[in-house]
Amino acid sequence: MRKQLLFLFLTIIGTGAIQGQTKSTKIGFIDMEYILQNVSNYKEAQNQLEQKAQKWKLEIEEKKNEINNLSEALKTEKPLLTKELIEERETEIKFFEKELVEFQQKKFGANGDLIQQKLVLTKPIQDQVFATVQDIAEAKQYDFIFDKSSDLTMLFAAKRFDISEQVLRIINRSEKREQLTKKQQKELEEKEKKEDEMNENPDLIDKQKALAAKKEEREKILLERKLLQENKKKEFEEKRKKIADEKQAKKKTNTPALKVEEKTTSANTSIEKQEAAELARKQQTEEKKQKLEERKKIIEENKKAAEEKRKKMIEEKLAAKKIAQEKLNTNTNNN
Repeated sequence: MRKQLLFLFLTIIGTGAIQGQTKSTKIGFIDMEYILQNVSNYKEAQNQLEQKAQKWKLEIEEKKNEINNLSEALKTEKPLLTKELIEERETEIKFFEKELVEFQQKKFGANGDLIQQKLVLTKPIQDQVFATVQDIAEAKQYDFIFDKSSDLTMLFAAKRFDISEQVLRIINRSEKREQLTKKQQKELEEKEKKEDEMNENPDLIDKQKALAAKKEEREKILLERKLLQENKKKEFEEKRKKIADEKQAKKKTNTPALKVEEKTTSANTSIEKQEAAELARKQQTEEKKQKLEERKKIIEENKKAAEEKRKKMIEEKLAAKKIAQEKLNTNTNNN
């Protein structure tokens, strides 16, 4: 069976490679075991099935203990029993042993209750998974989607082709949808769409990480500047308070020389005003400088983004031109 599936897989890949001259083949895969283990309904039913299996195992152990007790009793009483009673006891023990084997086969055999109930439990979810896979394949134009957990041996599978998470989200979404508002549903769908696009395009993930790192660095610089401004403001307030305290102290100790003190106070007030004005000018200059730097940085980032966009458009045009030329050459050769 595995050889047939492997042959089928290689045949499909070979066919896809031939068709790839005109159209690229899109392949994906799922992990059915992973999906089943993460579906809430399946997990609950599986727990119930496990409880039944434990109950059956306890019944088997009880039957084994009964048989062992009968065997031990027969060994002990054998010298005191007649031949007919011994044969009767042995027949009874063999009957119980046969009954135990039949019970084990009925519950845990290849076609036993455990396997049958597991199949009944799994089939509706498998049908749901297959329907979801078909919807995803049609929506995203997949050519082939395989099951990683099946008999088909996959020697290598890149993570970006794994659509198990998409299938799992769609299955679980129906349960969550009843508890969400329309706005929350729309936000969830947008979020999942972005995640799918990022999973299908690793370069987009790197770009998002780079942008996040730049944003974090920019926020860190702004925070440091804010702390620096707060420290300067605190130093200015402390200095102003110190001057005010010194002035108040001089006023108390030099009451006779009031006129001199008034002149000194006037001079100190003038100095304070000059220092405050100077500090305000420095702060304004620093703020202007910071704004210019931030504006310059934003302009550079926009310029870089525009350059990357222009470069990407040129590459896409060249690629389209190359594909058109290849098609023209193919048509020319065919003619």
